[in-house]
Amino acid sequence: MESHASAACDVDFDTAVARSGRGGVAAGWIMGGGDPGWAGGTHFTKMKADLAHMVPPALPRPELLVAVTGVLEIAGAVGLLIPSTASIAAYALIALLIAMLPANVNATKTGVTLRGRPATPLLLRIPLQMVWIGLLWCSAGA
Repeated sequence: MESHASAACDVDFDTAVARSGRGGVAAGWIMGGGDPGWAGGTHFTKMKADLAHMVPPALPRPELLVAVTGVLEIAGAVGLLIPSTASIAAYALIALLIAMLPANVNATKTGVTLRGRPATPLLLRIPLQMVWIGLLWCSAGA
């Protein structure tokens, strides 16, 4: 894609748009705007217990796993905002989304509730995660 730079203010608009897109994706990971795992910050709220119930029973120490994934989500979001780490952060968050999918499957199959509501049905969850993976993939190349 050809870059469109403005001679008047010496701004590469394609790069600026891509970076602002990364910022939006990062904000979603921190604040939960698009529900990627309800965002890293919720892993340290009252919702932590609900999230721990999502963890498949074969995995040990669900609350620790919730805390670790919360830290990874927040670190990944911050990494998206730093140009030198944005690509690796995007790929790491993609891997995290894939790794956390079994928890979403478990939550749906076992009737886990999150804030008193049923977990997102898989027919919505899987396409939603594909959207987030696509956004992250695009962010990685910016």
